[in-house]
Amino acid sequence: MSTPTSHPTSHPVAIPMPPLGLGTFRLKGQVVIDAVKSGLSLGYRHIDTAQIYGNEAEVGQAIAESGLPRAELFVTTKIWTEQLAGDRLIPSLRESLAKLRMTAVDLTLIHWPSPGGAVPLKNTLDALIEAKRLGLTRAIGLSNFTVGQMREAIDLVGVGELATNQVEIHPFLQNRQVVDHAKAAGLPLTAYMPLAYGKVMTEPVLLDIAARHGTTPAQVSLAWLLQRGFAVIPSSTKPANQAANLEALRLRLSDDDMTRIATLDRGERLANPDFAPAWD
Repeated sequence: MSTPTSHPTSHPVAIPMPPLGLGTFRLKGQVVIDAVKSGLSLGYRHIDTAQIYGNEAEVGQAIAESGLPRAELFVTTKIWTEQLAGDRLIPSLRESLAKLRMTAVDLTLIHWPSPGGAVPLKNTLDALIEAKRLGLTRAIGLSNFTVGQMREAIDLVGVGELATNQVEIHPFLQNRQVVDHAKAAGLPLTAYMPLAYGKVMTEPVLLDIAARHGTTPAQVSLAWLLQRGFAVIPSSTKPANQAANLEALRLRLSDDDMTRIATLDRGERLANPDFAPAWD
């Protein structure tokens, strides 16, 4: 469907999600401005934010001041739980766009399933599809959805309508049931907290693999995720670490490396608020 003239987009043809993005969780104020500017200058073209992060305005400022054409960037935001109702979602997305200084984002996610199922998923997905029709977002998707919730979403709108399910995946939480179901269903996954808040840096197996490749445990963790077909969105404020993370795109791990990392799963979930769904 053509985009209504009252909601113009700066580039109507969506670009694919770059596999390595820059996360902005927990980054505020000048810290996030500097981090996004640095990331963009180093070559990141995928920026991930969310309404609840309280930094959309700063992310928008950094993107605007970077001077990069909007058409070269892939920007994701996420709808918070209090805005999932059909009459709230689109107004809240418009507020996000105003903060981001954009007419459209590339991807809008349901940040968390509605706590206790208070808002029917159909209600939220219908509103997201309407937001897409209006040209406010080029794609829609899920975050923190369990196997059952993914199944429900796919039944409601079809897997082709969903760009991703963004979930916590790192060597210590490999989320195998969600990963296996998403793969079987054809739903791409995005891994957040891929470095487990830096815990990967002290893991002996990752340190050993990194030493043999002449790299860092962080790069090994990111390369492991990328080679498994996930998009990854590490968060980093230091330019040197941002640049190092980009190098993961060029690191190739052996089958033995991948097998060794697979043994590190210990179900260590870091994002587990009291309103989280019943995890698989």
